[in-house]
Amino acid sequence: MNLSQFFVGYWGQDDPEKLALKLQQLIQFSKISSNSNSLESPLTPRRSGGIGDRNLASTIQNSESFRKGGNKVLRKGKVNQFDWGVIGCNCLEEKSIASLSVGGFINNADVWVNLEENTLILGRDSFGRNPLYWLKQEQVIWFSSHLQLLLPLLKNPVISVEALYGYCCFSYVPTPQTPVKEIYAVEAGKEIVFSGNSETIQERELYSFQSAIETILDEDQAISQLETHLKDALQRQISDLKNETVGVCLSGGLDSSLIAALLVKAGLNVRAYTLDFPDVTFSETPYAETVANYLDIPLIKIPITAKTVKKAIPDTVKALDIPFGDSVTVPFYLLYQRAKKDVSVLFNGENGDQLFAGWTNKPILTATVYQSHHPNSNFTTDYLRTFHRLYGYEKQVFSKRFQEQINLIQPHSWLQDALNEDYTTGIFDRFRRASLMLKGAQNIQPRASNLALSQGLKLRSPFCDLDLTEWTFRLSGDLMLKQTCEKYILKRVAENWLPSDIVWREKRGMGVPLTQWFLEDLWSEVRQYLSAQVLRQEGCFDSDLTLKIIQGKLGGISWGRRVGEVLWLLLIWEMWRDRVLGEKRNRYSWFNLLWFPPQWLRRIDRED
Repeated sequence: MNLSQFFVGYWGQDDPEKLALKLQQLIQFSKISSNSNSLESPLTPRRSGGIGDRNLASTIQNSESFRKGGNKVLRKGKVNQFDWGVIGCNCLEEKSIASLSVGGFINNADVWVNLEENTLILGRDSFGRNPLYWLKQEQVIWFSSHLQLLLPLLKNPVISVEALYGYCCFSYVPTPQTPVKEIYAVEAGKEIVFSGNSETIQERELYSFQSAIETILDEDQAISQLETHLKDALQRQISDLKNETVGVCLSGGLDSSLIAALLVKAGLNVRAYTLDFPDVTFSETPYAETVANYLDIPLIKIPITAKTVKKAIPDTVKALDIPFGDSVTVPFYLLYQRAKKDVSVLFNGENGDQLFAGWTNKPILTATVYQSHHPNSNFTTDYLRTFHRLYGYEKQVFSKRFQEQINLIQPHSWLQDALNEDYTTGIFDRFRRASLMLKGAQNIQPRASNLALSQGLKLRSPFCDLDLTEWTFRLSGDLMLKQTCEKYILKRVAENWLPSDIVWREKRGMGVPLTQWFLEDLWSEVRQYLSAQVLRQEGCFDSDLTLKIIQGKLGGISWGRRVGEVLWLLLIWEMWRDRVLGEKRNRYSWFNLLWFPPQWLRRIDRED
């Protein structure tokens, strides 16, 4: 990751020279320089004591070495009695001391740090495109676009109990929590304001997804307006591009295919990139080929196998910055890595499902239907279960000590704002708001951005457009779900630009064959990171958890796709602790049942 794609800084009252030196040392510990293309973990191997216990001056590089384009990368100043300093990307706004746009836009920041007299303001856009973290030490606020850059400030980083529990419920860490105690995340669509000597902290909402006053009922009117909004949204994303070739992630689904068609229609030179899973029964690759041929654009297929995934997991975990437990992360890391060889700007179709009530919204609709037949059921609980992770299995998953620690934690609180009925007038707006705030802003968007930035790519998502989003909240439910046809109105528009068999086909989703992979090449990773010895050392999970999963003893998680999903969830968490947090444990032992193949372990259990 180069210096234009991250920032880290401070604001507060302390010795200004000491603060500036410590800031530069954060960069040195993270092995980032103006000539570096990657961000390596600052705690690999683990450094005890944090940077505050070292002789600052003895390890600081001369500030002249942090130059790029003739300008000092270290910027510092003083407003009234408060000192500030920043290293990283240049400001996009006049009143900002730091800001960042994942898409590389000049006047449209995804995260920003502003100063107003005796006030520090940390802000994040509503779509959650890029994370923003902060840490308070005495009278100084440290902030960064990457959590790893703040880790060296802590003498002994400690895992957040709330974060681990939330991760096991959702496959992402719910904001404002982060995996590390004392470090917090700014929530999407909000600003955090620090006043005076940083003792006063105020949170304010910038924007909230909500139903519009007027509703569009006429289908022809909706089609006409949507065509205009889609073209305008794309134009805002390509207005700075000249004659350069751009890339597009093309799955062969409706959203990515529509973005590819809009790019071609706008006259851009386009190269498409698709993931090719040779081991799956139902491959999406032929659909991507159909779209590419129809649009007359080259298609680059990135083969995804258990071997290529295994090799890329460590780098992906570092690039993600914090744990994301969905299986698509490594395949997309490989796609971005390949795309970087050809292009610097890459488009995707993310957020289309959130805006137009696609398949990611089905869980909350299912919960609503269930509640209508079971009036005494709790809607939030039903929705929480639709994430299909480990909520409800606490007694089987966690150690007794960890169960006591999470006993008072209410996972419902992480969903409360997203499911607040005060903002919406109907079920479709309610579940689209929830999907935008939960699956979108806390999972899909930040993980995609982190992976793309790790490769030096500018990632652009035309569906992450506020004008377009506000317009979709005017649509009636009938225009989004027509009988059993989801995203109906978007398909009506797309049929003018794409083959009908692409537009109207049933969405299957990305079929990552995780369970099959774990039976083969990935079993060695399970043996190393999820053994009873490792889990017992950490004390959070039941030491026999992996064996329970393999033998089908974890409640409703029997053999099949769910087994692979849960093992992946746990594996990414454990590898993050090892590769990013720098926790070194003895992961090899001959007294480990996982030396046996998984098929044997299941057979042994049946014979018993």
